[in-house]
Amino acid sequence: MWLPVSLNRPLMWIALVALPACVWIPDAALRIVAACLVALGLWDAWSQVRQQRLRLRLAQDAMGLASDAMVISDAENRVIAVNPAFTDITGYESQEMIGRKLETLAAPRHDKAFYQAFWSTLKATGRWEGEMWNRRKHGDEYPEWLKVRAITDKRGNVTHFINLFTDISAQKAREHDLRRIGYEDPLTGLPNRRRLHELMSSRLRGLRAGESLDMVLIDIDGLKSINDSLGVDQGDRLLARFGQRLASYMAGSVVGRLGGDEFMVIRTTTFDDHDKWVANLRDHMCRPFEINEQSLRLGLTFGTCRAPEDGRDSAVLFQRLESALYSAKRLGRNNSQRFRPALDKQDNPQLALVSDLRAALVSGDQLELHYQTQHHPGSGALIGMEALLRWRHPKDGMISPGEFIPLAERHGLMAELGSWVIEKACAQQAHWQHSGMPKITVWINISALQLFQGDLETQLATCLERYRLQPAQIGLELTESVLLDERAGDMGPRLQTLRGLGYAIAIDDFGTGYSSLGYLKRLPVDKIKLDRAFIRELPNDQADAAIVTAVLAMAEGMGLEVVAEGVETKEQCEFLVDAGCTQVQGFYFARPLPADELEQRWAPLPLAVGVN
Repeated sequence: MWLPVSLNRPLMWIALVALPACVWIPDAALRIVAACLVALGLWDAWSQVRQQRLRLRLAQDAMGLASDAMVISDAENRVIAVNPAFTDITGYESQEMIGRKLETLAAPRHDKAFYQAFWSTLKATGRWEGEMWNRRKHGDEYPEWLKVRAITDKRGNVTHFINLFTDISAQKAREHDLRRIGYEDPLTGLPNRRRLHELMSSRLRGLRAGESLDMVLIDIDGLKSINDSLGVDQGDRLLARFGQRLASYMAGSVVGRLGGDEFMVIRTTTFDDHDKWVANLRDHMCRPFEINEQSLRLGLTFGTCRAPEDGRDSAVLFQRLESALYSAKRLGRNNSQRFRPALDKQDNPQLALVSDLRAALVSGDQLELHYQTQHHPGSGALIGMEALLRWRHPKDGMISPGEFIPLAERHGLMAELGSWVIEKACAQQAHWQHSGMPKITVWINISALQLFQGDLETQLATCLERYRLQPAQIGLELTESVLLDERAGDMGPRLQTLRGLGYAIAIDDFGTGYSSLGYLKRLPVDKIKLDRAFIRELPNDQADAAIVTAVLAMAEGMGLEVVAEGVETKEQCEFLVDAGCTQVQGFYFARPLPADELEQRWAPLPLAVGVN
């Protein structure tokens, strides 16, 4: 291979001058000196050639090792060289591409204006970066992330283009899956609650004169008994079969699963046959299901309403459907109840608050997460923090969680609220990993609904993948009431699975339930949070002091960590230090703070604490 030798080197010029002197200078000694200078110049030239050959080989090796495809083209965009990654991505060998224009690989997904903007930017700035679709050798199209740089000579004329691109098919597929997961129930493939809200709003906007919407909310009675007798897998199979039958019977209508054992149907119609339609739907869905060689006839509770008679707003209609469903349940289940105005008058202020909460979930700008830090009581070192849900109402200001959480549980909103908390807490944790915050676990409260509806693991896995987090960075807190909720069934296998995936499990409000010691013995738990009721009167109350000391000793014997909640005074803190408690949470160290205020307080500190 011919390699040019630079003449911008002193030894080369001296050698060129000395070369004729070797012949014409009469003095032998001077000719020897001239010959030495020529030899020195030749040695310098050979050294330069070797260095250039080494640089070329290193450049070729670097191109060969790069995982991104590289293409060098001339001013006409004809290929001069490609690297092996180009062949791996496109299927074209190097010899097939030499002399070929890169435009021949373009997929017909971009219009003329796109390419005009591409070349205009490249000529104006010498660079272009963005997403582009190309075609492989066998014809299939794929998306790539392309970076192009124009190389110019001393006069500013373009002589070459360097193209660097990566196949982003897998990334695009993951993005599609994440979007699908956000709108699709993972068990049945039907629209989820979020998507049903959008579809209902769309159908309401599209109503024409003479058209109405018939809506029904369906609750499967006794699903827990089926899970207990046949197993959760067979229960999931039944839910999937129920969804398939419902979607098949209501072809052309909207059919979705809100979660757990609740399904929804929205029908656009010109017939005034709401009650007859509901009765026919009930008869069809109550036919037996064959599961595991057993015939199962389900009891179904219906709550129904009709638009525009019962409302024109999707949030209001969802509220009225749920009011009708809960009214039907109070009548003894396995029956139907249509919404009537009298239901709207019961607890009207609370129903208005539920409607506002639904609107807050849709908008997403009223809900907030505040974070209360956890500390070592002796040193004050930061060792964790708990994410706490807050609602900033646009008119009423901050609404207490003690006021809106029970309403959310009663009206079927806890699963959606829980999903929102998981999403926001994971996003915040991911942000903190790159902004100088201490590397600690963020603890999230989990409701019974999130557990017995069966999609908690999927939600967590999706968020961890999206934000590139590890399970150890997110902790799960469950109250004793959650563990005692009969709807959740046997919690041991579920918690064991979560713990096996790497999540830490904590029991909140410890000591306020009825079977604390029993489930601590059999459930996979890492940490218990001692309820503030036992801390409030420390150190003066002898009974509370004895309980706290006993719990700490018991936890140590079982290999459990203990967090004392509600620590507000120096005296309480000193008592806990003397008793051997190593983790506390309360106003004495910090009140719950929004994320930005927490960053101002903790981001400048050295990262001395590891993940729990």
